[in-house]
Amino acid sequence: MPIAISEQFRRLQAQSRCALIPFITAGDPDLATTAQALLTLAHAGADIIELGVPYSDPLADGSVIQAAATRALKRGTTLTQVLELVHTLSGQITAPIVLFSYYNPILNRGVEPFLKDIAQAGVRGLVVPDLPLEEAHVLAQPAQDYGVELTLLAAPTSPPERLAAIARQSQGFVYLVSVTGVTGARQAVSEKIPHLLRQLHQVTEKPIGVGFGVSQPEQAQQIRDWGADGVIVGSAFVQRLYEQGIPAVQTFCQQLRQALDSND
Repeated sequence: MPIAISEQFRRLQAQSRCALIPFITAGDPDLATTAQALLTLAHAGADIIELGVPYSDPLADGSVIQAAATRALKRGTTLTQVLELVHTLSGQITAPIVLFSYYNPILNRGVEPFLKDIAQAGVRGLVVPDLPLEEAHVLAQPAQDYGVELTLLAAPTSPPERLAAIARQSQGFVYLVSVTGVTGARQAVSEKIPHLLRQLHQVTEKPIGVGFGVSQPEQAQQIRDWGADGVIVGSAFVQRLYEQGIPAVQTFCQQLRQALDSND
């Protein structure tokens, strides 16, 4: 079974390396391609992989990931199929998988059954973008009991005391959302990121991953240089996978890995 998210970060930090965390949507364009993509990402330098469960009303997602989720749902992709896929690949992928799911599918299955099922499939982390800090306890302790680390999102608009509270409860790492708004590739990364990273590093020793809007290797390198412990790249991978296929995903992942490992 892949190692825990927090352990992966510890290993990377010991090597002074920044984690590369790609995101793809399960079932887009189909589950067979998702399986290929997961293996490709793992072999092309991904340290942790975020796998999105397609959902009909993805509020935090921009147009690219919304369209991917819609396509996956139209093909009949279900949570059960996604977990079966992860279970099948768990022995072939050393990079831990973080499941990205809205709360409604969790509620529909039941918190305990959901956590048991994802843990048995080999999932090591969980991100629930519509789970507020005040309700995080509903998932946090049960998830830990199953060996799944619940990572919370910190918004760029969060005041310092809320950032500290999010950091305290977040498991695995803290997910810093770099922009106000939804996911999607952007031409430039927010100049607020260095300040937000400094604020978080002052209140927690947990690793911090930055996501939303990262679309180019140079941006990933810039975020690393600002002090991030991990860089999360979503829409840029989702778009390449759908429009250009596995070879483009492999090349892009290798370019990001090279940028994050560069001393320039």
